[in-house]
Amino acid sequence: MRSSWFNKLHLFFGPRPPLNWLLLCVVSVLVVIALLGPSSSSVYDSINASVSPGIYTNYRRLKEQAVSDYLELRNLGANRVKDFDLCGKERESYVPCYNVSANLLAGFKDGEEFDRHCEVSQDRQHCLVRPPKDYKIPLTWPIGRDVIWSGNVKLSKDQFLSSGSMTKRLMLLEENQISFHSDDGMIIDDVKDYSHQIAEMIGLGSDAEFLKAGVRTVLDIGCGFGSFGAHLLSLKLMPVCMASYESTGSQVQVALERGLPAIIGNFISRQLPFPSLSYDMVHCAQCGIIWDDKDGIFLIEVDRVLKPGGYFVLTSPRSRKEGNSMGSKQGSMSTPFEEFTQKICWNFLAQQEDTFVWQKTADAHCYISSKQNTLPLCQKEDVQSYYQPHVHCISGTTSKRWIPIQDRSSGSLGSAELEDRGVDPEDFFEDLEFWRSALRNYWSLLSPLIFSDHPKRPGDEDPLPPYNMIRNVMDLNAHYGGLSAAFVEASKSVWVMNVVPLGARNTLPVILDRGFLGVLHDWCKPFPTYPRTYDMLHAKGILSHLASEGCSMINLLFEMDRILRPEGWIIISDKVGLIEKARALATQLRWEARVIDLQNGSDQRLLLCQKPFTSNQVRYYRRQNGRATAIKKLDARKQPNDEFLSQVSMVSRLKHENFVELLGYCVDGNQCVLAYEYASNESLHDILHDKTLPLILNTASDATVETGGVSRSRAILERIG
Repeated sequence: MRSSWFNKLHLFFGPRPPLNWLLLCVVSVLVVIALLGPSSSSVYDSINASVSPGIYTNYRRLKEQAVSDYLELRNLGANRVKDFDLCGKERESYVPCYNVSANLLAGFKDGEEFDRHCEVSQDRQHCLVRPPKDYKIPLTWPIGRDVIWSGNVKLSKDQFLSSGSMTKRLMLLEENQISFHSDDGMIIDDVKDYSHQIAEMIGLGSDAEFLKAGVRTVLDIGCGFGSFGAHLLSLKLMPVCMASYESTGSQVQVALERGLPAIIGNFISRQLPFPSLSYDMVHCAQCGIIWDDKDGIFLIEVDRVLKPGGYFVLTSPRSRKEGNSMGSKQGSMSTPFEEFTQKICWNFLAQQEDTFVWQKTADAHCYISSKQNTLPLCQKEDVQSYYQPHVHCISGTTSKRWIPIQDRSSGSLGSAELEDRGVDPEDFFEDLEFWRSALRNYWSLLSPLIFSDHPKRPGDEDPLPPYNMIRNVMDLNAHYGGLSAAFVEASKSVWVMNVVPLGARNTLPVILDRGFLGVLHDWCKPFPTYPRTYDMLHAKGILSHLASEGCSMINLLFEMDRILRPEGWIIISDKVGLIEKARALATQLRWEARVIDLQNGSDQRLLLCQKPFTSNQVRYYRRQNGRATAIKKLDARKQPNDEFLSQVSMVSRLKHENFVELLGYCVDGNQCVLAYEYASNESLHDILHDKTLPLILNTASDATVETGGVSRSRAILERIG
């Protein structure tokens, strides 16, 4: 029996309803289902959600929000670019332009294969030179002068133990340290006695009188491991170690590791990158050079760089065997050697055992009046002697800088002396005043980072002056050497390698006459030093100079990264456009970089960078309110999304006494930094017995210590708290 509502429909439509009405009904039903579907589905989902824990959906929502926030923060910083890769292990101590195998294949021989040949090995790879596996930050000066980490230099224990010369004697203090001569009598060597002996041979009462005799700068050829140079530095002299390139057992690398001035160089076939009349003394102790070889060309090169009245000191058992027994000044070495020293107007002063001393004449007319087959005078002075071929002539005799070292003023150059060198005195003194002010600004800028948290290690006492995480400094565009002078006046215990770029105004003679170190260099090519040998690189206007010379900025920045130590600093001053370009490249090199407006209305900007270790970095920091904080920098080599998001999204919400608290974070381009509550890493025994151990950093995901610095730590903490 049909229902009543069906009967009514039957009466209304008839026994067979029209087809269009049937279609209308079907469509209506579908519309009703579509409208009611979401509500019914939501009811179903709500029932299921009531069964599952609510934290799952909340976490998913929070994570999606964190992803959105993270990407937004990343976009606020520098553009995301790919970081450069690390070089292979074979380049840990690689020096460009010194490829012995390639040089031999190119036809160089008779020692020239060990010379600098940038035209042969043009294998510039855009990769970052990694430190050795056991590399450690050098100890602070002056401790670092006498004790270095053995893992930082490419020398074996056998090489250490086999170094028997006087200037190479050393001992292994521990398995991972090398100890050199120190003033506490820990080991015995004859460096002090040797220095005193040289002073007596040139007519002085002691080596403390070297400065009174006009000796300020010393070129130490084949310096061993720098013991003689270290002693000269204690006498307020400025020595520089110069030795040939060595793939292993490098004298230059060890000297620089000790914080001593050094540079790779030899003069087998080319002149040194110094002008005439550069040094007050040239020293060679078993340096391996046969001085009377090649018609005395090596002695001619020494004469070129030696100032009038300067000294040449030679210590060599070979010379003793070839020479006569010399008990007086009238004795002589081998006849060819003696004859040649007379040709170049050197006066033999004295001999004691294996040590011989000559003095270069202070009379420029000696070379003309001599009748001993005098060498010709050079017609053209070496305005910019940059690895030029040797010449068989005497240079410097017509220079206005021909002033005997004994007659030279010990202070700074006066106006008359500056004018003789073609320098405007007003420009010179304005430059000096500028660098006095600039150094104060630099030091105030870096002091919170270097002198507060930077040298401080967990559990260490506060560092005492001079702190000196910075010892070796290079000025890539030195001009008059004003930065070096400002360091001296400020009594900063650093030394500066003043570099005058090739193509710029040649101010190197002025720098050397001020008693500073300096060298000519073409910054389109690599610098002759080993990796990780400088603590700070400074350059004012070098980017503009590179642009004018048509050289690559990226090649220069890679070279700076190669020679800079981990945790080392870079200060570049230039035009704003070049600085912004350099900053973008610096982030790819994984440097921590920031641009500083000088606020003087000019278009000049300051780029301050720090080179970190290439691994996760954690640093202890004590805030102004006294609260200890752990600063962690994420690995810039990887996309830190997962690690960063997990720590920001989850750790920030973990509020428990057994978990360290995430205080804040900072995202700047491809740099991510996290600030944690500082927690002591103590043993269960000490916790039960209420004993306090020296604090060691520990975080929820990383417990690495002493692996690098975070240069933005102070700024980040100011943002956080």
